[in-house]
Amino acid sequence: MFMEAGVQHHTPHFHAYYGEAVAVYSINPVELISGELPRRQQRMVEAWAELHQDALLEDWRRLQAGQLPQPIAPLQ
Repeated sequence: MFMEAGVQHHTPHFHAYYGEAVAVYSINPVELISGELPRRQQRMVEAWAELHQDALLEDWRRLQAGQLPQPIAPLQ
């Protein structure tokens, strides 16, 4: 997660990248907003986001407050 300087976001979300593919997911609920990933990677991202939803929201709040996000463990 990162903050784009000068850009105000209204919906908590994150971007997922896989090769050339990019998808944007809302955090609560975890839903695809735009873009797409290969089906297998999409399911993995959604599972990871469900497991780490609280941490994602906390990182979102930190970024909105001008703070750095905390690392979130990958799906294992």
